[in-house]
Amino acid sequence: METAKLKKFAQNARCSLIGQVQAKLSAVLAPTSAERREHPKAVEQLEKELATLGEDQLVEKVAYVWFNRLSALRFMDANGYNRIRIVSPAEGRSQPEMLAEALGGYIDNGMVPSSIGAKVSVLLDGSSPSRDPQGEAYRLLLVAACNYWHRSMPFLFEAIADYTELLMPEGLLAPESILAQMRDVMTEKACRDVEIIGWLYQFYISEKKDAVFGGLKKNQKITAENIPAATQLFTPHWIVRYLVENSLGRLWMLNHPDSKLVDRMEYYIAPEEAETDFLTINSPENIKVCDPACGSGHMLTYALDLLYAIYEEEGYDPGDIPSLILTKNLTGIEIDERAGELAAFALTMKARSKQRRFFNAGIQPNICVLENVSFTSAEMQDVQAVVGKDLFTDELRETLTQFEQAKNFGSLIVPKLRDPAETLRVVEARDFGGDLLLSEVQRRVATVLRMAEALSPKYHVVVANPPYMGGKGMNAKLGGFAKAQYPESKSDLFAMFMERTLAMSLRQGMMAMINMQSWMFLSSFEKLRGTLLSNATLLSMAHLGERGFDTIGGAVVSTTAFVFGKAHNPTQKGKYLRLVEGMSEAEKASQMKVAILNHDCGWFYQASAEDFGKIPGSPFAYWLTHKLVSNFDKPPLADEATFRAGLQTGDNDRFLRFWHEVSDEAFKTGCKSRESAKATKGRWFPHNKGGGFRKWYGNNEYAIKWQDDGSEIKAKK
Repeated sequence: METAKLKKFAQNARCSLIGQVQAKLSAVLAPTSAERREHPKAVEQLEKELATLGEDQLVEKVAYVWFNRLSALRFMDANGYNRIRIVSPAEGRSQPEMLAEALGGYIDNGMVPSSIGAKVSVLLDGSSPSRDPQGEAYRLLLVAACNYWHRSMPFLFEAIADYTELLMPEGLLAPESILAQMRDVMTEKACRDVEIIGWLYQFYISEKKDAVFGGLKKNQKITAENIPAATQLFTPHWIVRYLVENSLGRLWMLNHPDSKLVDRMEYYIAPEEAETDFLTINSPENIKVCDPACGSGHMLTYALDLLYAIYEEEGYDPGDIPSLILTKNLTGIEIDERAGELAAFALTMKARSKQRRFFNAGIQPNICVLENVSFTSAEMQDVQAVVGKDLFTDELRETLTQFEQAKNFGSLIVPKLRDPAETLRVVEARDFGGDLLLSEVQRRVATVLRMAEALSPKYHVVVANPPYMGGKGMNAKLGGFAKAQYPESKSDLFAMFMERTLAMSLRQGMMAMINMQSWMFLSSFEKLRGTLLSNATLLSMAHLGERGFDTIGGAVVSTTAFVFGKAHNPTQKGKYLRLVEGMSEAEKASQMKVAILNHDCGWFYQASAEDFGKIPGSPFAYWLTHKLVSNFDKPPLADEATFRAGLQTGDNDRFLRFWHEVSDEAFKTGCKSRESAKATKGRWFPHNKGGGFRKWYGNNEYAIKWQDDGSEIKAKK
């Protein structure tokens, strides 16, 4: 997908929307504003939110809300999912079709309530005085459309009877408005793939990400609210396909070796020998797939595509398949509310593309947006009343305290309660009638239990592009949590997610991930490597190295994509594709396809945990030959020989010179031995002293005074 225009638009849109929302906020909160008279409850709600969030966060939040809504409506317009286009003009028109139809006397009563339709009509026929009748009418129509879609997608289109309506951007009908710019970049061709939503999300927050990293250089830690901006990185589609096809696709092929699914999996690396020890799948309805850091849902939308093909192959009614996948198979977990909304929207759009009547199904994607939830000591007594004495165990009590920093710790939280689903069922079934206090405690308990259920170890496949953040960037609470809970992987969030996602998988399940390559080699991850090699088996890896992401210019990050099976098979050979020489996504993707088809290409390798275990520190040096690895079986050289230091003068100022300081007559080169050097009767000879890194050639800078076989140095006192 061409992303340059999307990036420019999203960055400009953020600045524009923030400015417009800021201006509206000042106008609405003015003592004599019309909104205070006409919408007092909404203004009161706005003032409460302002006191909680602060002005900057409130403005950022509302600007983002409107960006998401308008982008979603444009996507649905472009795909024909709206009966009348809401933010897009009809052919040959300049106004949004919804407004143009209203000007012609037609208002869709299925979408626009009659009371709103009446207000629109009197504005457009001039019966109601207004300085901008069309603009005011369109605002009413747009709010009505958002409320209409609330029925199908409440996660994105919240009912707008609140302050966000008051802060809607102005000038949406202007020739250079955000809607006009959006239509220019979100073309119908670009909107054929729902991944455009993910790209817009990444680019919208890109400048905030730059600001966060700028703060890191000044030793400013990354706060919980800035973690999404700092760690968001949209995964290229071909990498998503590699990860999903070699985890979910592999699991299905192991259970159904004759499946035609293999024909559509372009990046699938088939086992060379038939495997007999794998996780049994009796029905596609049993497969559970999770992305614990789902962002805008790119991994999950491709998993939906693959699952759809699996259900079709098993003979399911096509009309039932999208609902089955969203209710039984897919779970996404995210700390960023806006990203979670987009993930749910992307899955809904993918489902709608496969089932015309999906919007009427009332199915919501299972995207769990983690929330900070806490209970006071006094409220714990009310919790007992809510759950009942038998269920109020120590495990439950501890679990209820684990989510106070959910936005900070995210999916790294390991719930203590072993069966939150059963406790949740009991809690949700209770009715506390008019007891507002117990009802509120019940709501929070249920929220924690839903989060705990999403984080339970129940998944056949866990696939992710986790956040990357070194220990130096972590805020104090996150850093302390890392040291206490993840001592083997505390150096970086991505490594902690490796440990965590493996724990979320069922035995013989699969963990697929793309992250930094440093865990393969650095001594700080040696214990993590030991844990992985002892508890799991690496099935395949696409070692990308630098330039794996075109959106990150140059050699900024070095990455690797891989799939682990949660079973210890130390002799099983993993398949490794060494793609580090590729200079772009396209080149690496092409190299991957070649390696999959031709194992003799020169960048396809095989290695086992047994091989790595022979090497000190167990680095994943998969490219080493059998002969090199076997050398580590031999006794250390230190046991066979005595080592001595090289030539040391003891007085470099006296016995060393740079080459250019010595005359040609006294400087002798090309000598093959001490004897031949002595025979030249020369005074100065080449001397390699060492030094810093030189990429091509160098460090041949010195001459040593070695006249008469170094007699002067040897006799030095």
